[in-house]
Amino acid sequence: MMTRWIALALWPVALALGATATAAEASRQTHAQATSLSPSCKGKSSKVDDEGFVVIGGIEQWVTAKGDSCALPVLLFISGGPGNPLSGISDSVYGAGQRDFIVVQWDQRGAGMTYGRNPPAPDEKLTIERMAQDGNELAAYLARRYGKRKVILWGSSWGSILAVHMAKAHPELFYAYVGTSQVVNSIEMQSESYKKLLALTTDADDKDSLAVLHQVGAPPWTDPRSFGKVRRIIRKYEAKVTLPPPESWHRAPAYTTAKAEADYEAGEDYSFLNFVGLHGDGMLSKVDLPKLGTDFAIPVYFVEGAHDLLAPPELARRYYDAITAPDKGWVLLDRAGHDPNQDVVDAEYKVLRERVLPLVHDK
Repeated sequence: MMTRWIALALWPVALALGATATAAEASRQTHAQATSLSPSCKGKSSKVDDEGFVVIGGIEQWVTAKGDSCALPVLLFISGGPGNPLSGISDSVYGAGQRDFIVVQWDQRGAGMTYGRNPPAPDEKLTIERMAQDGNELAAYLARRYGKRKVILWGSSWGSILAVHMAKAHPELFYAYVGTSQVVNSIEMQSESYKKLLALTTDADDKDSLAVLHQVGAPPWTDPRSFGKVRRIIRKYEAKVTLPPPESWHRAPAYTTAKAEADYEAGEDYSFLNFVGLHGDGMLSKVDLPKLGTDFAIPVYFVEGAHDLLAPPELARRYYDAITAPDKGWVLLDRAGHDPNQDVVDAEYKVLRERVLPLVHDK
């Protein structure tokens, strides 16, 4: 559900979660299984530049971690899609954050380098529950690896769904949650998005887009192609009122090889079909975050684009207003939509530095 970026990379470890162990307990129990610790992390002031595979949820999953010092707090980014990891562009997009954080990117199950390493069986399905467990296993590992009490959780679009599930299941792993392009309820999201698009295309007398909208009909949709058709119209109309991403955002060379691109595209297709389902019955159809409860044990901050036509900010605001948390904050950006641009990244880091960093007590 984010702009399509081809991405791919930590170190081999094994994490074996017991049926009754919490993620944090599992991390402590399995620390002895770590087979490779970066020498850079033996000195508190040393730079972090790690990439490789970690065994999460029984399979090897690709993770990168970059920061100016091992003493910095860990910031775990949960990317959108699903199937659109940002590992390949993290340095150019989020590199400025490495002065204040160890920025962690993760190619989730079924996506990017993780897909290439573990091609799923044809009948293997992705579930929110399994992927949230993966995320919490990774969070626990990162905290242990870098000697932190907790990590900071940051999610965008699909990642905002996964991150809320993670935070609700194991809040003890996290200092705070920062959500962007927050998805709340799939039925309400699609309905509101469709209504807004109808109004915009009607006002513009955009006959081509109107024809597509009338052809797919009002949601919920049972044809997976409908999602892609509507998404193209969303991007067209968001582009009229938002800033584009900077031209300086680019993929690192390791993520532009023929294999990396093929793995990314295959993972994107696989994840998308699991997300929407062949008959509108995929993971998206089950998204209703308020049902998890609107009480959070950790601070919650939202950064939203005012012109988000995919996950309208009005729905995120309603959810935000219902949330009870130790602290919370709301930022609405005039020149942003669903996909990230520089305004979004700058606002996210402003919240992370000004609101979240003071909460971190790793020592």
